[in-house]
Amino acid sequence: MPDKTLTFTSIAALTLVISGGVLPQWAIFLVTVSLCYGTVVLGMILLARTGLVSFGHGLYYCLGAYSAGTSKLFWGISDLIFMLLTAIILTATISFALGFLLRKYRSIFFAMLSLAFSMILYGLLSKSSYLGSTDGFNVTTQTIFGYDFLDSGYARYIIFLITTFTAWLCCFLMHLYLKSNKGRLADAVKDNELRVEYLGASAAKIIHTNYVISAVLAGLGGALMAISIGHIDPEMSYWTTSGEFVFITIMAGTSSVLAPFFGSMLFTTVRSFAYEYSPDTWQLLLGTTMLIIIIFLPDGLWSLFTRKKKHRSV
Repeated sequence: MPDKTLTFTSIAALTLVISGGVLPQWAIFLVTVSLCYGTVVLGMILLARTGLVSFGHGLYYCLGAYSAGTSKLFWGISDLIFMLLTAIILTATISFALGFLLRKYRSIFFAMLSLAFSMILYGLLSKSSYLGSTDGFNVTTQTIFGYDFLDSGYARYIIFLITTFTAWLCCFLMHLYLKSNKGRLADAVKDNELRVEYLGASAAKIIHTNYVISAVLAGLGGALMAISIGHIDPEMSYWTTSGEFVFITIMAGTSSVLAPFFGSMLFTTVRSFAYEYSPDTWQLLLGTTMLIIIIFLPDGLWSLFTRKKKHRSV
């Protein structure tokens, strides 16, 4: 019997690809940004399942963006695939090293320590005049697999396709991981680490592995965002950016790999239209939305679908 989540994910991705050919440019951009955010939050729900909340995932989001943005500066290459690969390698390497320290901490200590590393990067980038300081710099993507698509007239759509495919692939692989024996241990670590140790598994290693996976996803999301908007700056590592990812994680819920993209789409849409029509009170509107969801849907937006399933089974 086919997996319903994977089937629905594939259908949703195919729908986006087809509709992208007729959607206006502003809608394509909005969906692209939502997919970038959703890719980052996909990694956040993996940490949340182990009972951890990172207030510093802007670190890897920013590293992914800067690794993509500086590929032409340092390597002389402006190929989209190369940018994504450098983001994966850099974030995987740094998160693997920091994971040895972070896996020793839990609760607020994990959250604040991750925030500290994120703010260190923000400070370093802000003081680096070579990388544009607080203003950042523009990112140019010229080719994909060596093909120059910039002058084809479909540059925006091609970036949209790559973003959609990457988000679908990450969602697909994450679902398979969560269904595996190692992936299922995340919930066990959250409930009782001692029992996990008695089963012969290492809670620290599980957290370390999940932390690296979530960092790579954040780096991918950052690289895709840099390529999509064509600009990067140190604000991508600031604590408010990490706070947005936590905001979406809580709002969306952690019960499905599709939840982050659903929550990101709602967050991006509300923020964009609120900022457009109420620039002085858009934060109030976002806060009100969050408050309503917490009160009526404490398990996140995705609980709307799980509740229907429960009612049907009854």
